[in-house]
Amino acid sequence: MTASLLIFGGGYLGQAAGRAVIAAGGRAMATSRDPQRRASLIQAGMEAIDPADQEALSNAVATCGRILITAPPEGPGCPGARALIPAIAATGTYPDWVGYVSSTAVYGDRDGGWAFEGDALNAASLEGARRVRAERDWLDAGQGMGLTVQIFRLPAIYGPGRSIVDRLSAGTARIVVKPGQIFNRVHVQDAVDGLFASMARPRPGAAYNLCDDEPAPSDVVTAWAAARLGLETPPQVDWTDPSVSESMRRFYRDSKRVSNALAKAELGWRPRHPTWREGLEAIIAEAEQQAAGQA
Repeated sequence: MTASLLIFGGGYLGQAAGRAVIAAGGRAMATSRDPQRRASLIQAGMEAIDPADQEALSNAVATCGRILITAPPEGPGCPGARALIPAIAATGTYPDWVGYVSSTAVYGDRDGGWAFEGDALNAASLEGARRVRAERDWLDAGQGMGLTVQIFRLPAIYGPGRSIVDRLSAGTARIVVKPGQIFNRVHVQDAVDGLFASMARPRPGAAYNLCDDEPAPSDVVTAWAAARLGLETPPQVDWTDPSVSESMRRFYRDSKRVSNALAKAELGWRPRHPTWREGLEAIIAEAEQQAAGQA
């Protein structure tokens, strides 16, 4: 586990990575544009930075040996690259490891087939295309500046507070139906474990899929979770229905199985939750423990 980590993007995954560093006795700094989120980062024991504060960001770069970028790309490109690359050059302090969190959307639609890190990237969505560009920008920076840049391609991230268990409990879950559609998931803890496994075994320019071992259709997962919670199976809606958001429809256009074999072979990483069943069981168990503690 790294002693210090600068996280550009203090969202769900970034906060989980920061908590892991702190739990191991290290120092975590995370950025957020939102003052309320910065306050919550501080409450969690992290140092919060406004990414627009170039002086604070440069000071963080100068004192952190490792940098993780979780913020999603925007129209002009990766906000992390725009802010961090000049800060690295200005300080002359080069981190030992830079991790960029990308998405399996870079592979595009595989019609249910397998996707591997060496495959040609064929993003079918604007978001996926932006991820492809951000990956390229970071890899180019790595080569040009001598940085050890690693790329991590993640599918849908779930975990406590962010899963089908929460939506079922809140009564907001629906089954979006698209025959033949299949995809992987990754528990947030497994994603964090994969990131830190890479810090221990860095390979400049490497790209890794961090995902579970069992891709599955969403209706299968939702039906299982509802039965496990003793709830009725939620209503179904076709993925082309007007009530389904455009962002959700873009997600359902892709159907693929993603291989995590390279991360296992090179990083020695194994997901603690190899399938969605173990992941959801862990979430349910944690919720039950919290409820018992409040009783």
